[in-house]
Amino acid sequence: MRESTPRILTGMHAFDGRGYDSPVPLGVTYSVPSDRRAQMIYFRAGSSASEMVAVVLTRDGTPMRVFPIGAKGAVHIPLVVVEDLSPDTQLELLVAAPSGAGGTLALDVGLVEI
Repeated sequence: MRESTPRILTGMHAFDGRGYDSPVPLGVTYSVPSDRRAQMIYFRAGSSASEMVAVVLTRDGTPMRVFPIGAKGAVHIPLVVVEDLSPDTQLELLVAAPSGAGGTLALDVGLVEI
């Protein structure tokens, strides 16, 4: 049996929207170690914005998942091993929001390395 290691991406991130079709990086990235695989097990987020925003998860620069968050709302999505992330995969979180919309996102993303 191979040992697993939890990885948590968490923090408070201020943002300014540039349009739903122009997501901006939040500065949250994760690289799967070259000798491991990883699985995303949950996504939790809350937004202080008065408009709906969406967190865009990219894999190696390509959108992988979009997590909409209602105005001044929160979301918790248990992913329960949706898919494996290969060694050296690069994940990044971006936010898409209406132009001029701003606020803070509270993010908590759980992964496990195997």
